[in-house]
Amino acid sequence: MEWVLKNGRLCACALICVFGLAVFAARVPAQTGGQGSAHSIQALFVSDIHFEPFWDPGKAAQLAKAPVAEWGKILDSQATEGRPEAFTALQKQCHARGIDANFAVYESSLRAMHERAATARFVIVSGDLIAHDFACKFAAVFPKAAPGEYRAFVEKTLDYVLTQLRATLSGVPVYAGLGNNDSDCGDYQLDANGVFLRESGKLFAADLRGAERAQAVETFAAGGHYSVRLPEQIEHARLLVLDDVFMAERYAACSGKPDAAPAAAQLAWLKQQLGEAREKKEKLWVMAHIPPGVNAYSTATKGKSFCATGKPTMFLSSEALPEILTANGDVIRLTIFGHTHMDEMRLLAPAKESATAKPVAVKVVASISPVDGNNPSFTLATVDPETATLMDYRVIAASNQTGEDTTWNEEYDFAQTYHEPAFTAAALTDLIAGFTADRFAQKAASESYLRNYMTGVDLRGLAIIWHPYACSLDNETAEAYTGCACHGTP
Repeated sequence: MEWVLKNGRLCACALICVFGLAVFAARVPAQTGGQGSAHSIQALFVSDIHFEPFWDPGKAAQLAKAPVAEWGKILDSQATEGRPEAFTALQKQCHARGIDANFAVYESSLRAMHERAATARFVIVSGDLIAHDFACKFAAVFPKAAPGEYRAFVEKTLDYVLTQLRATLSGVPVYAGLGNNDSDCGDYQLDANGVFLRESGKLFAADLRGAERAQAVETFAAGGHYSVRLPEQIEHARLLVLDDVFMAERYAACSGKPDAAPAAAQLAWLKQQLGEAREKKEKLWVMAHIPPGVNAYSTATKGKSFCATGKPTMFLSSEALPEILTANGDVIRLTIFGHTHMDEMRLLAPAKESATAKPVAVKVVASISPVDGNNPSFTLATVDPETATLMDYRVIAASNQTGEDTTWNEEYDFAQTYHEPAFTAAALTDLIAGFTADRFAQKAASESYLRNYMTGVDLRGLAIIWHPYACSLDNETAEAYTGCACHGTP
């Protein structure tokens, strides 16, 4: 296996070795898929755009001064002298791990969405709209910036990304959430009830109307979360948007100090919304950025065995979110996340099922950003409007990572690949059980998952670490994951 994952990520052989040492060396004693009903509607799922306004550092001052309406013209103009060298130096200064979505990549993505998602009735963007290392790059380009100028530039970048997306699918509502990079003070840092949430909330609620918009602006200002009715074609259905950076293992307030209050307040709001939905007989989708459960990649690459300690790396600081979601699985039809930049499916399962406690289907949407060596992609979803069920989805991927001379084609179709009638908790239960039993990815379904996991990169060579990864798909607690991944003989 000679190929290497780009931009500083571990090569395949290294990842195999690390995961092998971390997991295996430290052991402890069908139906044919369909497209939904004749009245099915289409939706567009987008995640981790990570737009890079510093691709041409010489244009940054123009962007800071100009209104957002002029950004496209500035970004599309001739490059400033010495652009490649200036950007390379900026990347090196900020220890950037790769290149995010520049103007060419984002424009190519938008053109493909316009062509491929012309019939979409709504768009869901599961966070991380701005580039990695944003604060460092801004400080390097604007060393004498006055207080508040960084927040203004972040808000302008968010505004540009959302405005361009809305213009691409004119009249189609865009429901977006914040990611861990989308902040006015740093990665995984954010203040509840601050100026940034108050001002940016107006951008995120722009497609809402009347009392619903006013309520969304209010709750967004408090904690980056809001509730919105899904388009009327989907009967009695609502989307709850969370900002689960407050629940992240790495979260801190802008002061750098931990603060548990914002997460507690948001979870209380979530419980209230779930209870009201049950009373109103509504069907719910829940969207956030960071998926619950085990971070299998970090667990593999931390270079030590977790089997003896039972402490894999977790995405969130507690298991409160998945516990609340599964306790209300009777009203939740789908949850959508991003963050990993990979195309994934997961399942949240309650410790014990009941009338309300049910498994919950999780779709993790791959990234527009090519920062990890993946090709940009987005997901076209087919939804049954009567049941609010995700019947099928297709991943549409770019042919390269540059946005230049790029073609966009279907990477795979869920129903055709996995022969399931819909993307439901029941279907995922069957699929993931098959993945876990197929320890070295020898069956067609496992091979397909590895082939499509990292868009544009065939990872079937990583079959040797398939079992510990598959264990992360439906074992969201540290105890359950350790029991699955560390059990048995490789």
